[in-house]
Amino acid sequence: MSADALVIGGTRFIGRHLVDELLDHDYAVTTFTRGESENPFAEDDRVSEVHGDRTERDDLERARDAVDPAVVIDTCAYFPAEVEAATELFADVEAYVYISSGSAYDAPDVPMRENETPLHDCTPEQATEDAAETYGPRKAEGDRLIAAAAENGINAISVRPMLVYGPHDYTERFAYWTDRVAEYDEVVVPFDGDSLLHRVYVEDVASGLRIAAEEGEPGEAYNVADRNTFSLKRSLELAAEGLDTEVDIVEAGPTELADAGLEAVEFPLYTPSPAIAATEKLAELGWESTPPGVAVANAAQSHRANGLDGTENGPDRDAEQAVIDAVRGGE
Repeated sequence: MSADALVIGGTRFIGRHLVDELLDHDYAVTTFTRGESENPFAEDDRVSEVHGDRTERDDLERARDAVDPAVVIDTCAYFPAEVEAATELFADVEAYVYISSGSAYDAPDVPMRENETPLHDCTPEQATEDAAETYGPRKAEGDRLIAAAAENGINAISVRPMLVYGPHDYTERFAYWTDRVAEYDEVVVPFDGDSLLHRVYVEDVASGLRIAAEEGEPGEAYNVADRNTFSLKRSLELAAEGLDTEVDIVEAGPTELADAGLEAVEFPLYTPSPAIAATEKLAELGWESTPPGVAVANAAQSHRANGLDGTENGPDRDAEQAVIDAVRGGE
């Protein structure tokens, strides 16, 4: 396919992989960013760029007019007002794809399904509040605006990723674990390590966004997550394989954690209840996910090569060692 695509965002994490995905499928790509982050495509003459603030309607309109895109993929719409403005400005494109989130769901369904599991409500106050607690409600309201736009004849589509991991992840959530696996022989996991927080490899998010733009139905939402979900403990085992090392995974119960002054929720990617999303709806459009071993190995190797350690995302090593000592002392 040869078409003009405008990526709102496009230089950091999901957007960076998305640009590569679009280029691999013969799109002419333009990124729209503030120009404050390093542009990995600066030397690639296949990628154009427009600078501006996506919260400013005039800037977004200028980007639209400069590109006249067939496809718009919005990686950084965090407030409902931004989604509403974008669906108005891009009302005539072949596809406007909004990145929502699995956090939009407001029920512990296992799995969470696009047309069945309820979404968060969003109050007017939440719609404008930039806080972690309002993230899910804001994304859910964006989903409702996508559905409303489609009812008005706009080719608007929503994609809901679960927690995203992979190369260039500036959050460094998974990097915490790859650093532990690479640096230490023993690594603590809360309880039995079977915590199931559904994740999705970033390259699979990119392909899912493209496929949703090409094959998705206006007004529909599509979950995107690893087709074969795996536990936190299995993540560490796969990371060790990818880094060609070995790790002894130490399972710590509430007593051992408490002795070190820790709680399970302090460990990144831990969830007390399974958070799983159904993925067959996107798969029916032809989307596939990367095998877990390949995805985790790529993420782990990239984090190590780029010096990402995620140390600020979880307990420090002294606390972890105290847990290990408590577990070993009780054996």
